[in-house]
Amino acid sequence: MQIDFTNLFNSCDDVINVDTHFDFDDFEYSTYKPLKHGADVKGKAYCKADIAYLDLNVKFDFFGICDRCAEEFEKNFSFDIHKTVVPRMENENDDYDNYIVLENAVLDLDDLIYQEIQLFLPQKMLCKDDCKGLCPKCGKNLNFGKCDCKKDVDPRMAALLQLLDEE
Repeated sequence: MQIDFTNLFNSCDDVINVDTHFDFDDFEYSTYKPLKHGADVKGKAYCKADIAYLDLNVKFDFFGICDRCAEEFEKNFSFDIHKTVVPRMENENDDYDNYIVLENAVLDLDDLIYQEIQLFLPQKMLCKDDCKGLCPKCGKNLNFGKCDCKKDVDPRMAALLQLLDEE
C-alpha cells in the first residue's frame, strides 16, 4: 500500500485514514515465519501547522518458539508508530528516527510496517516473562515442575554446606 503525501505537503486540509491488513508471507524471524495471520494497521496521516504526521497502531499475533523452554506459544502484540513526514531534511543534525523523508512524496507503507515490526520484536522470545527454561542435565521443562537431578555443588562451597547440615 502506498500513501501519497503530496496534498499534505501542499496544504493542511487533507487527512488520510489508514485501515488495512498486511499478510507478510515472507516475514521471517529466526528460522520460522511467525506472522501467520499478518498484521492489522489503523491510523491516519494528517497535517498540523504545515507539518505532516503519520500516527499508526499495529496489531499482530506472533507464533513462536520460546528461547528458554522450546515450547510453541502465541502472543498478541500491539504498538504505535508516530512519525513526522517531510519532503527533505532541513538540518542534517536532526534525529532521523522520528522522521520519514519522502523526496517523491509517496510512502510505501508495506516497507515501513515490515521494518517497524522487526525493530519492535525482542531479541529473545519467551513464552512468558517468568519462563524457567529446561534443566541443563535432563532437559525437563521446569515450567511443569522440578526435575529429579542432583544439583552440583561447587567444591569451594562444600565446607559451608557441611556446616549447615550439622545445625
